[in-house]
Amino acid sequence: MSRFEQHVEEWLQEQIHAEKGSIRLEFLNKGLGHGTIEFLRSVWFPAVGNFKSLYAEWEVRDFNNGYRYLDLAYMPGGAKGGIEIQGFGPHARDLDVRRFKDLCRRHCLLALDGWTFLPIAYPSITEEPQLCQQLVLAFIGRFAATDVAASLSWLEAETVRLARRVLRPLTPLELAAHLRVCDRQARRILHHLVELQILEVASGSERVRTYKLRV
Repeated sequence: MSRFEQHVEEWLQEQIHAEKGSIRLEFLNKGLGHGTIEFLRSVWFPAVGNFKSLYAEWEVRDFNNGYRYLDLAYMPGGAKGGIEIQGFGPHARDLDVRRFKDLCRRHCLLALDGWTFLPIAYPSITEEPQLCQQLVLAFIGRFAATDVAASLSWLEAETVRLARRVLRPLTPLELAAHLRVCDRQARRILHHLVELQILEVASGSERVRTYKLRV
């Protein structure tokens, strides 16, 4: 059994044991769908390294006082982050008006209930896993003070949070403006985070122009 398989099995069993006789428990016992497993294997686990605050087949209320189920819910400290894997098969290509309206209504419900929603296309998981990893890190970065090593200084921690919030590499000038420090100090912070293997160089050789999160 691989490290990923061991972690995901332990994670699922914890949720199964915590759930008390509901439809969600039935879904969990059936096992996760192929798309969700591939997302966890190729995107979430390589980018995040754990499944803390992540829940599978999470139950949410709909407009008719019934229930719908999110593929994954990310809820650190009570926050609401929803992730759904969008397949691209006959169901997606031949989506009829009723199903399309229902999908839009579902997204509206989540937004109105305070959820930050991240839809991921299955082809992107298989063809662009690193891009998906960057999206996930930016998604996590929306939820305030997410997992930042306690050993980092305040400026370093805020640099990591900024890198998680944006979907593109950072420039030293951009970081300097955000932290309200000089360009030289911003470069020192970025260089130290590269040494710690938290960031990596995105562009530039003799003089680095941009930095990005290491995934």
